[in-house]
Amino acid sequence: MMIQELKELGILPTNLGSSTGQNWFATGEDITSNSPVDAQAIATVTCSSHDDYNQICAQAQQAYATWRLVPAPQRGEVIRLFGEKLRALKPALGKLVSYEMGKSLQEGMGEVQEMIDICDFAVGLSRQLYGSTIHSERPSHRMYDQYHPLGIVGIISAFNFPVAVWAWNTALALICGDVVIWKPSEKTPLCAIACQRILADVLKHKNLPEGISNLVIGDKVVGEWMVNDRHIPLISATGSTRMGKIVAQQVAGRLGKTILELGGNNAIIITPDADLNMTTIGAVFGAVGTAGQRCTSTRRLIIHEHVYEQVKASLVKAYAQLKIGDPLLPENHVGPLIDKMAVEHYLDALSEIEKQGGKLIVAGGVLTGKGFESGCYVKPAIAEVENHYEIVQKETFAPILYLIKYKGDVLDAIAIQNDVKQGLSSAIMTNNLREAELFLSAQGSDCGIANVNIGTSGAEIGGAFGGEKDTGGGRESGSDAWKAYMRRQTNTINYSTELPLAQGITFNL
Repeated sequence: MMIQELKELGILPTNLGSSTGQNWFATGEDITSNSPVDAQAIATVTCSSHDDYNQICAQAQQAYATWRLVPAPQRGEVIRLFGEKLRALKPALGKLVSYEMGKSLQEGMGEVQEMIDICDFAVGLSRQLYGSTIHSERPSHRMYDQYHPLGIVGIISAFNFPVAVWAWNTALALICGDVVIWKPSEKTPLCAIACQRILADVLKHKNLPEGISNLVIGDKVVGEWMVNDRHIPLISATGSTRMGKIVAQQVAGRLGKTILELGGNNAIIITPDADLNMTTIGAVFGAVGTAGQRCTSTRRLIIHEHVYEQVKASLVKAYAQLKIGDPLLPENHVGPLIDKMAVEHYLDALSEIEKQGGKLIVAGGVLTGKGFESGCYVKPAIAEVENHYEIVQKETFAPILYLIKYKGDVLDAIAIQNDVKQGLSSAIMTNNLREAELFLSAQGSDCGIANVNIGTSGAEIGGAFGGEKDTGGGRESGSDAWKAYMRRQTNTINYSTELPLAQGITFNL
């Protein structure tokens, strides 16, 4: 019924099979999108063949020749119209995100809202692609720098945010004058098709060429085509650190550019001066939201020994009240993991915790019976561990929360927090100004995101999103992240009647 409603709204095509149109070419093999909510096969989708990919690339190059010449404020108008369509279609698209990916309906709606927010940001940016005026050392000369579009931007996105991350990249890339080719996760192809159609309708309405926004559906082979394609100067890839290292090496090998948003192993430091009511809320949402499948999910709580038992008791009580089930029902807090492979990784992690010396204080497990037929529903778990455990050093994409006790001052806690390979998101809970400032200082958190008195999960559109170390160093979304989608050019203009050379060099002819 949901798919039929989406087809009637025009979000999905009548035929999800072989397609040639709306910047999506698909004549390859078929894949089936299965919902982790109820194990139902939602639809069969045709992937892009290598010939399809070549056709898409040729179309994108042709479209770029036109799009880059459209004034940036006019490009902003296209994104404004896209945002308006998203506002109208938010309930339907949010429901699709929830059903195909498995996150709660509130989070599905929230993800679409992130798309709308980045459109608003990008519209304003379309009149603010500023360069700088620079004073020249030579008389009667003017220098300035400016930014030009790169060309084709390749976007490789993950299943956990099937629409928002694409929008972060696409809205900025299009404002900058680039065109995009998107390879979504093969686990959430319908969300991608829906987004592509919504934007394609806007482009058609504005009589703009096909190829400004493009979609290629398939497995990792499609990503390999993009990563090794010299016609794509920038690859923005979201996923595991393992995947990111491969992308980085291959793109660097052809001297291309990357924006990498990879794994996280995010911690909240809880000091004796923390507001423990706020702490519980932030920790629980960060740990179980999206069933622990966010790159910013809270994995570790680093708790001072003076408040450790109190925090532990509060968390155990809160976890007992969690409702697990169909994410489309608003009363449920936790939905399913994406698939049974994710469940296996979750179970393996629980086993490793105990093997390595940890103690489960809220036991996990797979839920069965009515409402859990998909086999993808698991219980959020809490374990007492040491930070150096191998399993704690890894990112497990599941609702497992580690409790780590610390002694001493906040610098001791910060040292524990930073002692992992990942560096995405971090937070401290404290009402002590000194502790907060130390956490945000050069000797504080080594993550790309550092918060005070809020959790690790989520981020506002206005700030640049990304992290350091094994998280990849990329930045997306707000602030000046737009510069990554453009090439920088320095210009010097001589408006004199002479040609003075730099550093006083004379060269007489």
